[in-house]
Amino acid sequence: HWEGTFHDYLGLVQDDTRVVRNAYQRLYDMVLSYGCEARPDIGDNVFQYEFFDDPMESGKDAIFGLSKSLSHLVANIKSAAFGYGVERRVLLLHGPVGSSKSTIARLVKKGIEAYSRTNEGRLYTFAWKTDDGMEPCPMHEEPLLLVPQPARGEILADLNKRRAAEYTLSTQGELCPFCRHHFNTLMERYDGDW
Repeated sequence: HWEGTFHDYLGLVQDDTRVVRNAYQRLYDMVLSYGCEARPDIGDNVFQYEFFDDPMESGKDAIFGLSKSLSHLVANIKSAAFGYGVERRVLLLHGPVGSSKSTIARLVKKGIEAYSRTNEGRLYTFAWKTDDGMEPCPMHEEPLLLVPQPARGEILADLNKRRAAEYTLSTQGELCPFCRHHFNTLMERYDGDW
């Protein structure tokens, strides 16, 4: 559990730009962190992703015989991580009873929980210091959303220049209503000096 100022957070981001990844980028990196191997015996562009062998619980929820379908799922996650448009869609798992749909969802949940506890997958959010104490963001949003859009674009452009990763970092959207209220109140109090 890390606590620090927004300035401290910006220092963390400068040191490790992975901190700013979106959900699909984290999910894609999490799946790859367990390793994969090509399976040309099954088909072109088919991979065996070790993540789906359930390394978190020694194979309790391991999935067998679906390498082709899982490769297609991971390809969609990769497309979303790279911002190719899939991130704007709902990924629907469909198939007959017993085809591991719930198991895949359970694995993703366990995997992202475990990954977020690692140094590679760590997540940060923010809280508002009020007269009543600290009030955390109810949506656990990315702290860079606190930076006004024009300046945020400059920060992200600088981070992306220094990155060696394949995908581009971006923060989309605005603060949730709760945080927007606190932000606007503070902006008025400090005459727009964020």
